[in-house]
Amino acid sequence: MPTPFDWLNPELRKLSDESLLRYRVSSQPLPQGKIQRDGKELWNFAGNDYLGLASDQRLVSAAIQAAEEYGIGARASALVSGRMPIHVELEQKLCELKKSEAALLFPTGYAANVGTICALVGAGDVVFCDRLNHASLVDGSRLSKAKFRVYPHCDMNVLEAELKKASVFRRKLIVTDSLFSMDGDVAPVVELTQLAERYNAMLLVDEAHATGVFGPTGAGLVEEAGVTSVNLVSIGTFSKALGAQGGFVTGSNELIEWIWNTARTQMFSTALAPPLCAAVISALEIIQQEPERREWLSEQSQHVQNELRAQGWPVPENVSGPIIPVITRDTTKTMQLARELQAHGVLVAAIRPPTVPNGTSRLRISLSYAHQGSGVNSLVKAFSSLRVFSGCM
Repeated sequence: MPTPFDWLNPELRKLSDESLLRYRVSSQPLPQGKIQRDGKELWNFAGNDYLGLASDQRLVSAAIQAAEEYGIGARASALVSGRMPIHVELEQKLCELKKSEAALLFPTGYAANVGTICALVGAGDVVFCDRLNHASLVDGSRLSKAKFRVYPHCDMNVLEAELKKASVFRRKLIVTDSLFSMDGDVAPVVELTQLAERYNAMLLVDEAHATGVFGPTGAGLVEEAGVTSVNLVSIGTFSKALGAQGGFVTGSNELIEWIWNTARTQMFSTALAPPLCAAVISALEIIQQEPERREWLSEQSQHVQNELRAQGWPVPENVSGPIIPVITRDTTKTMQLARELQAHGVLVAAIRPPTVPNGTSRLRISLSYAHQGSGVNSLVKAFSSLRVFSGCM
């Protein structure tokens, strides 16, 4: 007898035939940037624990202490009764880091992006979105019901031309990643800020992959670029370099009060778990006290890029930071290379459509401070053991 789900198996087979089917796997984190998968110990270059803080005992101890004091869950949304003193403390720490008047917490970085964009613009407004922005920025822009304008990656000429035509809209919002998660390059935040000010537009910068990694104090690429502007809305996450989970937005008192009152992903979610807040507070202290972590990342990123290019691998020239893509193009070859790397003891993410555009599949290397010692050398050696496919060039 037919069912309304008969279409599932053919569609899953199609994904499998195109090397696009994702499988659920379980992995056990191990010390020193390693991971156990299918009973095998691997160097983990497929994570986002850039500063090696996810297992840091200082974060673990802070989380345990907070759990003993507050419990595990927040028990309610922050808007009702879930906002506790530890949430207030974390918001204050974020204000210090970002040099902002106020901050607001979200359950995830995804929720921070979607909720903030939808709070800032709606019908009658327009959003300008970089073509390579993270899915959460794209989804937030579309869900907002504002007009959605996509400009070519980091193309300021096209963006300015679109801004010139936008005078008919009530509000204008430019959204961008600061460090692009799949390409490892950085947004021109100085030029974006100048355009936002020139055309009276809001500028939302998602520092998810840059917080803790860039800037004199680890505040991100906006800090590194020396940008300050009343047009700026800064968003970040705790799930990358800070080793925990959750999202946040910082800005003026008026901006945060508005988002507090209108961002549905924050209003209708249980507040961030107190142990996570405590862990993030500890992480924020570490990134300011131990700048050698991000200095090491910067040095090793350049080292790995140089080594892989010397081996013949197609690594883009504009990579900056811990994310290093090797553009393999073909999905089947990408999966084969990833399997061969695992056979050599190294786990590297195989990134395929729809995460990236068709024809741009890649191996995405993510460096971590936990890879000190033989980790980076093992990565370089593993790549040197593989055959460079002609289709990658």
